[in-house]
Formats: sequence, C-alpha cells, structure tokens
Amino acid sequence: MSVLKLATYNINGIRTRLPVLLEWLAEATPDIVCLQELKAVDADFPVAELRAAGYGALWHGQRSWNGVAILARGSVPLESRRGLPGDPDDTQSRYLEAAVHGVLVGCLYLPNGNPQPGPKFDYKLAWFDRLIAHAATLCNAGIPAVLAGDYNVVPTDFDIYNPKSWLKDALLQPEARARYTRLLGQGWTDALRARHPDQPMFTFWDYFRQHWQRDAGLRIDHLLVNPELAPRLLDAGVDRWVRGLEGTSDHAPTWITFTGYAATDDGDDYEMPPAPVITPIAPPKPAKAKSSKRKVR
Repeated sequence: MSVLKLATYNINGIRTRLPVLLEWLAEATPDIVCLQELKAVDADFPVAELRAAGYGALWHGQRSWNGVAILARGSVPLESRRGLPGDPDDTQSRYLEAAVHGVLVGCLYLPNGNPQPGPKFDYKLAWFDRLIAHAATLCNAGIPAVLAGDYNVVPTDFDIYNPKSWLKDALLQPEARARYTRLLGQGWTDALRARHPDQPMFTFWDYFRQHWQRDAGLRIDHLLVNPELAPRLLDAGVDRWVRGLEGTSDHAPTWITFTGYAATDDGDDYEMPPAPVITPIAPPKPAKAKSSKRKVR
C-alpha cells in the first residue's frame, strides 16, 4: 500500500489559470484531483498539457461557467456517472464521478444560490437534495468513496472570518447549512474539520477588499469520506500558498492523504492509454430564407 493524496480545487477558469494549475501539480504531486468551475467547453479542455504533466483526465465542460473534471496521476479515471440523477432536464455541468486508484470519487460544484431568495437559491436547494439522495447510495456501498468539491456552503460561523458581513449570502443560509448537516448524518466525515477541529482552515478568499491579504476567508471546499475510507485517512490540509500566486483562483487547493493503491503499486511501469479525441460539433447552418418573389413565366 502507498500514501495517496486527493485534492479538490475550484480553478475558476482552467484556460486562464492553467499555468497556476501546472505549477501546483508539479509541486504538490497529488494523485487524484477534482476540479470545478472549468468555464470551458469540452473541446477547450487542456488534455495535452495535463498529459504532459503526467495526468489522465475526465471532464464535463460548459461554456462560460460551471464544468468539473477529475485528474489521475499516471492513470485515467474510469467514469461511473456524469451528472446527478433526479432531474433529466438539468443541463448544468456540476457532477462527475469515477473510480480512481481504488476509490470512488464524486467531484461536485454545488450551485452558489445568489441572489436569495429567488430561483437560483431554489435551484441550489433542489440540487442539494438530489446530491443527498445520491450520496446515500455511496456512503454505505462497501467501497471507499469521497465527495470532493466546492459545496458553496459555510457549515458554521467558525468557518468564516466574519459572519455578520455575509448574513444575506446564500452560502450561510440555514436551509443550505441544514442540508450539509443532513449529508454528514448519513455517515460521511468532513475530513478537513476532523483533522483540524480548532482551526478555521479557510479555502476561499474573494478578490475584494484585500480579503486574501487580511486572511478574511471562508471554508466552502470540502472533502467528505465515507465509513470505508475514514479509517484510512492520514491527514488533511489547504495549500494556501497557491492563493498567493499571480493570476490565481480565489480558492486554494484542499487535500487529504490516505492509505491506498496507486496505479504503479504492483511495481510495473504503467503506460497511460491514448488521449481521447474531442471533435468540436459544428453548429447547424441556418436555413436559407425562401424568396417571396414569384417566377415570371
């Protein structure tokens, strides 16, 4: 067995932040990475650059916003689900699930919900309910599983620098917090809080009012591990230094380490499979307008 590192990181635009992502991957060498807010269509995902860095990938993109991806060092994730069940009409790219290095990984980008009240907040709660329903099938499935991502929920007032400044924000609303508590009640362990019960462990600092410089942060990126994986948990933390880089995301990578099996644990050299070919789909050509002129005979 080996020690594996799994991280979640809201990249906030993968093409714009690609140099930062590659620098962090080279320095931190995580074995599994969950990315959120790609803000790119599938064809624009930097698969070649990530393969050159040693990572296979699955991704579920969307133009201008949303988008999630799972990376695996020295391997390629085996997809098990794309999108949450429960709403066939939901077109937002917010959930991707795969088997990676012997662990079932759910990568999620929970809706922000602002402004609230309103339809965006209603969608946030409905999406959260669908996540809770699906998570119940993973929690006690008898296999190690983790739900990692940007939950857009500050679980308690201890997880924010000053709750008074955010009382009307969707991230702190009691309905969202209650759903996060319901999720934990299934048997999931909040790994970061379990390892650091007495520290705020912020993961997000917005770009306004020098929040990063003042360490005025929030904890909204969470890694929940099920009862099968929890006994193998070794450590958890936040790579805060990434938030201080130039041109970086307003989130910092958040990670756990645990005992598990990597692709090369058998001692053999692992050859990454060929990269998938993504062919952009051309938009349909507009139909030619029919002429209103009559032919003269």
